[in-house]
Amino acid sequence: MQIYIVGGAVRDELLGRANADRDYVVVGATPETMQAHGFRPVGKDFPVFLHPKTQEEYALARTERKSGHGYHGFTFHAAADVTLEEDLARRDLTINAMAKGDDGQLVDPFHGQRDLAAKILRHVGPAFAEDPVRILRIARFAARFSDFSVAPETMALMRQMVDCGEVDHLVAERVWQEVAKGLMEDKPSRMFEVLRECGALLRLMPELDKLFGVPQRPDYHPEVDTGIHTLMVIDQSARRGFGLAVRYAALTHDLGKGETPADILPRHIGHEERSVRLAEQMGSRLKVPNDCRDLAFLMARYHGNVHRSADLKASTIVTLFEKTDALRRPERFKQLLDTCLCDYTGRLGWEERPYHSPQRLLDALAAVNRVEAGKIAAACSDKGNIPERIHQARVKAVQALSDDAGNQPEQQ
Repeated sequence: MQIYIVGGAVRDELLGRANADRDYVVVGATPETMQAHGFRPVGKDFPVFLHPKTQEEYALARTERKSGHGYHGFTFHAAADVTLEEDLARRDLTINAMAKGDDGQLVDPFHGQRDLAAKILRHVGPAFAEDPVRILRIARFAARFSDFSVAPETMALMRQMVDCGEVDHLVAERVWQEVAKGLMEDKPSRMFEVLRECGALLRLMPELDKLFGVPQRPDYHPEVDTGIHTLMVIDQSARRGFGLAVRYAALTHDLGKGETPADILPRHIGHEERSVRLAEQMGSRLKVPNDCRDLAFLMARYHGNVHRSADLKASTIVTLFEKTDALRRPERFKQLLDTCLCDYTGRLGWEERPYHSPQRLLDALAAVNRVEAGKIAAACSDKGNIPERIHQARVKAVQALSDDAGNQPEQQ
């Protein structure tokens, strides 16, 4: 039997990028051969084995055939007579369809090395159209390799897949898995640009697709609509190295603007409630994890208040802390402020502008935390008045903060 390293490890080695994951394909072997060499079977859908020493996964060379709709609609054939080229032919992109043998020889039947040099994401063959997850994967690779372009013929094939309804069979968990990975890439905006270009964004995340063409406020750059602004915001979250919850909240913070009545555009009166509803709708449909959904709701509802912190009354600031549970969950409140920073700087020419709201609110939160709620409660004869007494003490603590004359109010 022959063993080859395949896929991403080969691609990234050629690119000079680090890649700790290695995928191995075994040619000319049977399950019985593998077990005789001490490999332990673990695959359910097709033969995959764990190496007896390294515990790395080794898969028998296989072919696949479409047998139904969606990601799971395949039957696999793994046998000793399946060639390496046949195995590589079932892969998604030419840059992922290369292999390297024990002798270091590169096997590249679909010219992946050429496409790497040309910075092109190109599908291997017509079988690409059989798996709708590959649309998401190409979009994710576009976010990782942001200077790569999608080959015109590949984009045309992706549009055909969308038009024939293949993406409608994707399960929510698989969509979220790819979206989450794409959000964590270096330039996540590219993922959503590619999905929109092929029409998949409208099918998978219509709430987000509606933002394109919706004007921003006229005092921003008129050429930047709400959709483009959202992409700039998520790129800010990536540039600053924030985690998944912040990046997802950045993605969903303005969804309500897609349903703003045309007669009041470019103003966005009352869009916070719409944003909350649509964020909940999208998060529920995609089965987004709770930490991401919770932060998305807070961002959708309260980012306007954060931006206007210099103009808020002390009582409104304390109410903001109470509504966001900032006293009990300060780390999540900090994530909210981080997302607001991305929103503020996600505009042309605004990246280096000073943004004082986060520090202003953190100072106010520190003052509120210094209020001794236990003493107030112990001194209150009417226990029903305790919440209001504590609230008022917190308001006074915020009012007592000295005003910073150098801090100017930010605009949303």
